[in-house]
Amino acid sequence: MSPWNRFKNSACTSMMVGKHASTDGSTFISRNEDRVKAIEPKRFLVQPAAKNRQATYVSAYNQLTVPLPADSMRYTATPSVDQTQGPNEEDGFNEAGVGESATESVYANPKVLAYDPYVKNGLAEDSLTTLVLPYIHSAREGVDYLGRLIAKYGSAEGNGIQFIDQDEVWYMEIATGHYWVAVRIPDDCYAVAANQIAIEDIDFGDSRNFAWADGIRLFVEKNHLNPDDERWNFRHIFGTNTKQDHHYNTPRVWFAQHYLSPSLTKDQTPESADMPFIRKPDHKISVEDIQYVLKSHYNETPYDPLGSGTLEQRRRYRSIALSRTAQSHILQARNDAYGVAQTIQWVEFGVPTFCAYVPFFANADDTDASYREFPEKMDLNNAYWLNEALASVVESHYAKFAKDNLDFQDELQAWARRKIKAVDDQISQLDGQRLTSYLTSQNHDIAKHFNTRAQQHLFDLLTKGAELSKLTFKMDPNL
Repeated sequence: MSPWNRFKNSACTSMMVGKHASTDGSTFISRNEDRVKAIEPKRFLVQPAAKNRQATYVSAYNQLTVPLPADSMRYTATPSVDQTQGPNEEDGFNEAGVGESATESVYANPKVLAYDPYVKNGLAEDSLTTLVLPYIHSAREGVDYLGRLIAKYGSAEGNGIQFIDQDEVWYMEIATGHYWVAVRIPDDCYAVAANQIAIEDIDFGDSRNFAWADGIRLFVEKNHLNPDDERWNFRHIFGTNTKQDHHYNTPRVWFAQHYLSPSLTKDQTPESADMPFIRKPDHKISVEDIQYVLKSHYNETPYDPLGSGTLEQRRRYRSIALSRTAQSHILQARNDAYGVAQTIQWVEFGVPTFCAYVPFFANADDTDASYREFPEKMDLNNAYWLNEALASVVESHYAKFAKDNLDFQDELQAWARRKIKAVDDQISQLDGQRLTSYLTSQNHDIAKHFNTRAQQHLFDLLTKGAELSKLTFKMDPNL
């Protein structure tokens, strides 16, 4: 598949946070899963563990065929309802507390692809969670495990993949059919990726913080691909720097960095071509900060599509949150104080700008029916349809509804913090299946509360909206 066709199918925004850069010592990975269609129904599932099985995975998307290991761990996932293009499980935690988000679409330049083109039946986005997450026990192992698959089967496209455990965050970029690099995000830093190869200088003497495909240096040297004399910069060698990048990709990184590191970004513009990938924040980052970035649309700038800039300004740059965001997620691995209940998967269906992130404990063996099942027709008891409907109503009268909607989101986020603390206070005496069952029951309570409040908010806005119809008329009392 050509990079251009891939670009039309999926384009996301990712954010990663090291444990010393966050307010509570958590590590974070996160992403908006953006698709070509405005409606791309998703589910939130727990996939069961397997033992002593004999099975082969065949991708419905490109017929990639991989024998599966006999044993696998339980894991959470957000697959597409439509499975004709493969599972597209996208993100989740396994029962070892390791998380993955796959993928951030990235694009290599024609020079490197000339020498190592994509493999038609290689690994693509539809398969990268299914074939990796159930089998890894650390973030670094995720990089190594996927690297071995790429060496054996090749890659069908360019992708960026995030891995997380309680201690580390790793970001891996697969640029061509067989060549990739990965970097450990420093504990006191964050990173934002936006559909452009982002990883910069690779220190081949530091295998603690970097990883790479076998033979990548020889490949670059043999084909005379490095434009720099003194550096081995993956972005410069494998990446792109085009007008399309400056309007579609770099502005999103600029906005996130300007929000999190304003002291470091005074000389950056939305079209700056060489913004650092890894940055230190001016302040510790909370889950609310990550939500703000993923919900953002150039807020309080002339480029806000919902703002007051000129028509040209409002259409100039592609924002982080989109109407075609199928789902957004934040994977949080908390510190040792929380034991085996440390992983939380924040799930958001609908347009992130208008909808709430719902915190689910990942150590669970089931999900709520409102997230697990998907009706053929729109049903407001289903979480995906409920949030899509809510987003549509809020945007229809944004100026009138924005304040009420922000209050709704803030209320639920405060409730989420209180609920998580209440659960933490109850689990000290629980372990094994008793703990998993308890957290599963709490996830059902959380889903019920968020669904009920979203329905109430939707109905309140529909009532207000009835007063805003242009098909209204008031008789002059003097007539």
